[in-house]
Amino acid sequence: MPLLRSDIRIEGMLSRHAVQAVYTALSGVPGVTHAEVRLGNAIVDHTAAVTPNQLASAIELAGCTMVEWRAVRRQLPTL
Repeated sequence: MPLLRSDIRIEGMLSRHAVQAVYTALSGVPGVTHAEVRLGNAIVDHTAAVTPNQLASAIELAGCTMVEWRAVRRQLPTL
């Protein structure tokens, strides 16, 4: 199944603990294969079965809020 990438802007991440909590929450969503979380944003690789609402719910469980979501086009490797 092809992977998709989401770029997410997040409010409420004010500490390293919050970053870790968001990372743990996103990593627990079935279909998420990789998450890179920094203060204020996250880049998430996932299958097509994962919805923005699932990602927002996971972020809310970590005590933060998803304020913007956008799909990122993945570039194919150049041969």
